[in-house]
Amino acid sequence: MMITIKNNLAIAKMEEAGKRLANLFKDLVDQVTPGKTTLQLDGWIDAQLTALGLESKTKGYRGYKHSSCISINDELVHGVPSEKKMIKSVDLVKVDVCASWNGYCADMARSFCMSSVSVPVDEFLSVAQQSLDDGIEQAVSGAFLSNISAAIQKKIEKHGYGVVKDFAGHGIGKKMHEDPEILNYGRAGYGPKLRSGMTFALEPMLTMGLCDVYVDPDGWTVKTKDASLSAHVEDTILVTDDLPRILTRLQ
Repeated sequence: MMITIKNNLAIAKMEEAGKRLANLFKDLVDQVTPGKTTLQLDGWIDAQLTALGLESKTKGYRGYKHSSCISINDELVHGVPSEKKMIKSVDLVKVDVCASWNGYCADMARSFCMSSVSVPVDEFLSVAQQSLDDGIEQAVSGAFLSNISAAIQKKIEKHGYGVVKDFAGHGIGKKMHEDPEILNYGRAGYGPKLRSGMTFALEPMLTMGLCDVYVDPDGWTVKTKDASLSAHVEDTILVTDDLPRILTRLQ
């Protein structure tokens, strides 16, 4: 395992990538609406990336053709945009975008409740966001990597939700996926110690039912085996000598 320590120039580029991507997501809130297909939404995202001077890191990745992954309801991650998938008023929509600026990446995902989604689903998404925040709080210089994983798991399971174990967060920098793998479960006090200059994409993935998932025949879309709703949130962060810095949130 080789966890890269970013220098000041690399950090500045990742900060800019994160700020631009966060601005895209700020405007995306008004775009994720019932009656729109996921392919239309991806087209908007693709145009915004170009306008913001960002380069998609998913388009062309292992043959993938789109600038985002858009997953609905029981689809957890890696949902493929399609003209046949129309967003409905009862849907839970997850959008994941990774893009680079001047060669350095930022990765971000959010889950969106449509207007007719029930209160339990709203609470489910709140826990997803809280678990991400709890994980980020543990990303401090000198701490163990697994402290992040343990904090995420604790928050999710405290509220009775399932922690997906088949997919994980990751290091990020010049490449979309770098070392280390960052699980959403585990015991604190294990793994490498964190150092200032490390950059991670933390992404809790949870279910309202069982945690078991499978990959759809399209080769990309990950779904829950029991068809339960799933949530996914993600931020790119920087470990510093002080508090962790969230690169994909606007100040």
